[in-house]
Amino acid sequence: MITNEEFLAQLQAAIEDNSIVLPTLPEVALRVRDAVERDDATAQDIANLVATDAALSARLLQVANSPLYGGRVTIDSIQMAITRLGTRMVKTLVVNLAMKQIFQPTTSALDQHLRQLWEESVQVAALSRVLAQQISHLDSDQAMLAGLIHNIGSLPILIMAENFQELIGYAERLDSLLATLAPIVGRQILETWNFPDTLISVPAHYLDLAYNSGEQADYTDLVQVATLECNTGAARTATPEEWAQAPSFAKVGLDPEVAVIEIEGVAEQVEEVEQLFAI
Repeated sequence: MITNEEFLAQLQAAIEDNSIVLPTLPEVALRVRDAVERDDATAQDIANLVATDAALSARLLQVANSPLYGGRVTIDSIQMAITRLGTRMVKTLVVNLAMKQIFQPTTSALDQHLRQLWEESVQVAALSRVLAQQISHLDSDQAMLAGLIHNIGSLPILIMAENFQELIGYAERLDSLLATLAPIVGRQILETWNFPDTLISVPAHYLDLAYNSGEQADYTDLVQVATLECNTGAARTATPEEWAQAPSFAKVGLDPEVAVIEIEGVAEQVEEVEQLFAI
């Protein structure tokens, strides 16, 4: 049976010889992201870039008129949609659209794993956004993006795992492999995408219950809490005692014994965000 170390070595070799390609952002996504990061970029500048991609244009208009962001007036221009949503949300939607294209299975076995991975990523993204609304120094749309990409390192691993029947057919063994290796590969992907350190830290550390970057909560803390609360992926193996010792709960201002989803209004907010990604 292949060990985690042997699998990682084979995966890295496959990445280096391009037999397995790390997920990449499309050219339009890169240009929009770079424009969003520039201080001098206007809504019109970003709208001009978005307009070159029909799928992204339609997605922005859909979300701008959704219950979560929609106002009394229906928006029918990309520039107005960007003004309503804000540039951080535009960046999140660009990555969201790119990731949905990445989550394209080639076999039925992979389809099941990728579907579950996508659904769990959306759940964590939704709850991360809701949690961030209570923390003034964090941005809720950036938190949603952090949740969306928290487990992106699992993608290349799942693709390669199809070559090993001993992995793809045994959930416990595969979960162990993902928990060990996905943080390493996730960091590698986000570094390739030139994401900021505050987001690169998320896949690298969200499973580390001893993670503590300082007094204030960061996006990794948010995603860690959201992952545990959603009971997704490798977080299912964490015990209540381990939850209680995680600094992230105290920094986010939550009691590990309280189910966040049962707090009044939280379930409804989470559902609204999840619907964004179902459009």
